[in-house]
Amino acid sequence: MGFSKALATKALSSGNSSIEDAVNWIVDNENDIAASETSMPEALIDIKIEGSDSSNSSEQVKLRAQELRNQARKKKAEEEKKLEREREKERIRGGKALSEAKRMAEESERRRFLAQRKAEKEEEKRAREKIRQKLQQDKLERQGIHGLPRNVPVPQKPDAPATAENLQPVDPAFVPVKPAAVRELMRECLRSLKLQNKDDNAKAVRAFQTLFIYVRNIVNNPDEEKFRKIRSNNPVFQDRVGRFEEGIEFLELCGFERVEGGDFLLLPKEKVDMGLLKVAGSELHNALTNPFFGLFSA
Repeated sequence: MGFSKALATKALSSGNSSIEDAVNWIVDNENDIAASETSMPEALIDIKIEGSDSSNSSEQVKLRAQELRNQARKKKAEEEKKLEREREKERIRGGKALSEAKRMAEESERRRFLAQRKAEKEEEKRAREKIRQKLQQDKLERQGIHGLPRNVPVPQKPDAPATAENLQPVDPAFVPVKPAAVRELMRECLRSLKLQNKDDNAKAVRAFQTLFIYVRNIVNNPDEEKFRKIRSNNPVFQDRVGRFEEGIEFLELCGFERVEGGDFLLLPKEKVDMGLLKVAGSELHNALTNPFFGLFSA
């Protein structure tokens, strides 16, 4: 766009404060100016109107956009950290709830086991009285067979010493006996054997398994003497059971007797007691499978 120097000077001196106002003034007064230009020498000049710096604006936009992206990333990272903290809290709460449920289950199992054991002891208490009475009755009957007096001492006052006159015959059915269940005696043998081998539990387990096999074979084949007779010096027997006093006692509680000078342990056919053997099998099974076995005192 070109205007003469005189025209430009006139536009600027007409009260216009900016180039844009001057250009507008020239456009508005174009007709008047055309008439006056005929008498003025023509001298064209270029008036450059400077605009805003587009490169600076573009750089500012880029910087602003980068700033907004950084703020968005920062906000997202904070939200993710917060979400992760919430998830961690939830995991901790879940872990505590699981631990508490596990503890309650273990406590319930322990109480159930103790209640079962208490019930078994009550049952044993009733049964052992009958067993002891029967043993005492058998003893008195054997005394009668051998011609011995079937007498038992009668309780005396502290100042009355026992004499021959104080002894009176008593009906075996009314003989007082000390209560001691065979089941409890068996259990005590197994418990003692396990404690004796607490540093090498495999020995106790092997002994329990061997005793269980003996009992099971007799229950399944009560008429077979080979299952009711054990050679005491058998190497396998000695290694697994015979070297433990508690193992021999357990077999004797099952009805085994030492015969032939102690070379054999024999359970006579007429003394096979299936109920007693099943009790023995039950105690052995308990010793082998119960993780609490041996942890509680009798």
